[in-house]
Amino acid sequence: MNITITNHNLTAHINPMGAELTSLKDNENEYIWEGNPDFWGKHSPILFPIVGTLKNNTYEYNDKQYNITRHGFARDNKFVVKDHDSRSVTFGFTSNEETKKQFPFNFELELKYTLKENTLFLDYKVKNTGKETMLFSLGAHPAFALPGNFEDYNLQFQENETLKSSQLENDLISDKEIVIKTNNGKLPLSYKLFENDALIFKGLKSKTIAINKNDKEVIKVSFKDFPHLGIWTKKNAPFICIEPWQGFSDSYNSSGILNEKEGIVNLKPDSEYNAGFSIQIMR
Repeated sequence: MNITITNHNLTAHINPMGAELTSLKDNENEYIWEGNPDFWGKHSPILFPIVGTLKNNTYEYNDKQYNITRHGFARDNKFVVKDHDSRSVTFGFTSNEETKKQFPFNFELELKYTLKENTLFLDYKVKNTGKETMLFSLGAHPAFALPGNFEDYNLQFQENETLKSSQLENDLISDKEIVIKTNNGKLPLSYKLFENDALIFKGLKSKTIAINKNDKEVIKVSFKDFPHLGIWTKKNAPFICIEPWQGFSDSYNSSGILNEKEGIVNLKPDSEYNAGFSIQIMR
């Protein structure tokens, strides 16, 4: 059963399975993708303890090999509700014997949703409850509904920067990079942009992206705590994913050793890692 939080502007529904946001709406519109499996059967999965794909779906840690599939296992596990009131809810997930078969660390993972005015805040907390430094990545994958003509929409980047996207080949990052032109930070959407899968921006300067329809702001996503970003959709699908990341897929040249993985977070014992982003509905 979904957990609901609401205020005078917005209502959000979150599924304890994966602590996944499944709906965010005002009195008129739904802003989260419906999850039609003909295109993509998710809404807004959490990415942990990896982001993207590992080379051969395998990594090495302390001379032992572990297998873990794309985007990790958190999205496929049920979270417990730790705290809940009308406008906020906190979900928790703790390491167990099954997770340790894929990821040999003790951890507590929390995701808190809070509604304030016309904004939904998503705050992540990762706690290392073990006795050794934990190595992980964390990311978000919200899909926003784009009703009507896809090409009526554009993305407005906070900074007027040169967009350089790392190219994927077989889900791994290649040595190819493309430059994507914008007009004063504005990127018109077209399915052609995603012919080679997701756009991946390492070290993006912009920390806010607005989704505009016919130059009217619809949604604004802010992600100051995340250094990298993925943007993705599927051909003819009426949604766009704006994905704040700490970490990304392996490259073809990756050693497979977890300590050497680009974008990995090192978290000392009894320490916490905190990050968050927000979804603002424009009025």
